[in-house]
This record gives sequence, structure tokens and C-alpha cells, in this order.
Amino acid sequence: MRRQAAGVVAAALLLAACGTSTTSGSSDTEKAAASSTQDGLTEYPTGKRPMAPMLSGKTITGDQLDLADLRGNVIVLNVWGSWCAPCRAEAPDLKKVSEETRDLGVRFVGISTRDNDAAAKAFERNYGITYPSFRDPDGKLLLGFDGRIPLSAVPSSVIIDRDGRISARIIGRTTYTTLSELVKDLAAEKTGGGADK
Repeated sequence: MRRQAAGVVAAALLLAACGTSTTSGSSDTEKAAASSTQDGLTEYPTGKRPMAPMLSGKTITGDQLDLADLRGNVIVLNVWGSWCAPCRAEAPDLKKVSEETRDLGVRFVGISTRDNDAAAKAFERNYGITYPSFRDPDGKLLLGFDGRIPLSAVPSSVIIDRDGRISARIIGRTTYTTLSELVKDLAAEKTGGGADK
């Protein structure tokens, strides 16, 4: 009985560590502005997109990275951890879309969270990930999203338009089809999608 209870507790902790909660600190106004929210995907319509934080910091390889340097490109920001099974499952799709859309002015950036550098580097090596990933062992970078990415939502992805505004958010594992369509549509969009405020 004790062994069974320990197994249940361990399973609960694992689910919490690799959670995909869609609850966020987003305001009611922001929720109303979202054109659609389904299966972890929230899209923000043109003119109602919130500004994305311009993150900066060290990558898992020790380089300095500043998202402001990528302004003018579509940016796909993916939160992942080497310990997270859904992150491993979506990695090949992220790699494929990143390679297919680079010539369209799309740049992928990862945020390696609650991970150590050796495990994160091994993850990227195993999946052939060549785009940079921020090092965020304690989740501080995610706090810049003001609750739009819950700290427990790993994996999650944010797609940022050329003006630096959030076009879409995916909480949980993404797929090749979903990500490819969102990114290609946004890459074809003219700048000025913006927000009212």
C-alpha cells in the first residue's frame, strides 16, 4: 500500500513538473482580444496584440543573446526542458519548421528552463537543434511575460510578429502542421499588426 501511494505521489510530481496548464495571469481585456483559444492555442488579432518582452541573457552555450537584435523578423520562442517528454516529442517538428522558414525571415529561439547546461546541450545535440536557447534555470525570463506563459507550462511557444508583438501562444506540445501554418501566415503579413496601446 505504501509503495502504491509513493507511486501515485511520484506520478503527480512528474505531471506538475512537466505541466501544460492553460491558466495564466492574462487580463480579462487580453482574453477578450484573443481571436481564438483552443487546445492550448491562443491567437491575437491584428491591432490587439500585446507587446512581447525583449528578453536578453546568456545562452546555454555561454553566448549573449538579445531578442531586440532580431526585431524585424518573426520570432518563435519555445520554452523547453530536457527532462520534459512532450518537449522531446515536439523537438523534431520545431527543427523542421525552423529550417523551412528561415528564408522567410523567421528566427527560432529556445528558453531552456529548470535544466542544467550539460543536459540542455545534450538535448540540442540529440535533436539537431541549431538555433540558440536562453539559459533560464530558475524561470526568471518567463516572468517577463506577465503570466502569458505560466511557469508550469513546459513546453510552450510564443510567436512574435515583426513589430515585436505576440501573435500567438501555444501552451503544451505543438505540432508541425499547427506551427508551420501559424509561422508562414505571420511571415507573409506586412508589418504594423500592432496593438491599440
